[in-house]
Amino acid sequence: MKYKVGIVSLGCAKNQVDAEMLLAKLNKNNFAIVEDAAMCDAAIVNTCAFIEPAKQESIEEILELAKLKAEGKIKCLIVTGCLAERYQKDVMMQLPEIDACVGIGANDKIAEIINDALLGKKREVFPPKDMLALEGERIQSTPRHYAYLKIADGCDNHCTYCAIPMIRGKYRSRTVENLVKEAEWLAEGGVKELILIAQDTSYYGTDIYGKAELPRLLRELCKIDGLRWIRVLYCYPERITDELIDTIASEDKIVKYLDLPLQHCNADLLKVMNRKGSRETLTALIKKLRKKIPNITLRSTFITGFPGESEEQFNELCDFVNEIKFQRMGCFPYSQEEDTPAAKLPNQIDEDIKQKRAEIITDEQQLIMENYAEEKIGSEVEVLVEGFDKYAECYFGRTAGDCPEVDGNVFFTSSTFKPAVGSFVKVRITDSLGIDPVGEMI
Repeated sequence: MKYKVGIVSLGCAKNQVDAEMLLAKLNKNNFAIVEDAAMCDAAIVNTCAFIEPAKQESIEEILELAKLKAEGKIKCLIVTGCLAERYQKDVMMQLPEIDACVGIGANDKIAEIINDALLGKKREVFPPKDMLALEGERIQSTPRHYAYLKIADGCDNHCTYCAIPMIRGKYRSRTVENLVKEAEWLAEGGVKELILIAQDTSYYGTDIYGKAELPRLLRELCKIDGLRWIRVLYCYPERITDELIDTIASEDKIVKYLDLPLQHCNADLLKVMNRKGSRETLTALIKKLRKKIPNITLRSTFITGFPGESEEQFNELCDFVNEIKFQRMGCFPYSQEEDTPAAKLPNQIDEDIKQKRAEIITDEQQLIMENYAEEKIGSEVEVLVEGFDKYAECYFGRTAGDCPEVDGNVFFTSSTFKPAVGSFVKVRITDSLGIDPVGEMI
């Protein structure tokens, strides 16, 4: 008899790729994979622990599945991912309903651990972080037409607010050859959009090649038949070289979209964050990007309420956001994470003030993005079809300027034929709904 196993993966796309590799290992070891973790013998929660809300979401998911276990609906409950790695033995101490707590370095042992749990043997397994395999078989969990390619794991940047180096360890790149091989496999399976991810994609290759090799990797990926769009996330501004800019500008398959997690613009705060740059250097970089890559879509994220952020420094961030007018942006209140240098800083800011500042930035950005949507009225755009919205009674999809799960959609009607999910169509924009353009297929 095959035991049924299901997985709930929380947090970022990097974690999702780990979950896909876990599923492949379980499938290879004669487990039956089911989509609903509540309808299986063994339920896995692949957790996130980046900031406090992510930890709370992970704990809530564990407790929901623990109720099902208590009711006899599932046999065992396994916790993997960043919460397990970060808090290790504390997890099972605080949540005794769990049958196994698995550090990221033990992902290869997942089948053995679940078999033990099904026999009533509880396990806590925490080998070194660098035992986490970065390559291997995956069971793709995204829609067939797009997939994430994790080009590295870990981080060497040591931003003072961030727990990732503690959780994931040092930066480890995969080889260009191995990544090309996996991308070819994904393309053969129907993937048309490949999304490159790492904690810092612009640092790629430094550890194994002695220099950043993201441009070379991108050029090699562009040679793969079947891929239509290649998207790059998480590029640190100080590592945006002329070679990288020229590569993005010159390669047709690379979408003119760049994710720059800036976090702030004030030079003094950036220094305390252990980040580089200033408002002047960031503005100069963005001007260069927009000059060399016409119509580029820029996405960024910012933190409000970092320890010591004055009203003047916050106002500078507001001015910067309004001046640059990012096409896409997210803003989050600072999360005081234990064991990070920033958690020990003086002048911690009240939660209500942090939240209010984030809301102000978010509201201002909403207006900017609504204006961008209105400016598209009358234009024709290429859209990757994602599905049909039965409530709105129209199709929806994404432009090259929209990353899945974090950006918006284009909603459109079709009077001629039903466009297939994963196909590319032309849409004439006739209106906008908030930040989302609305149109009709040509």
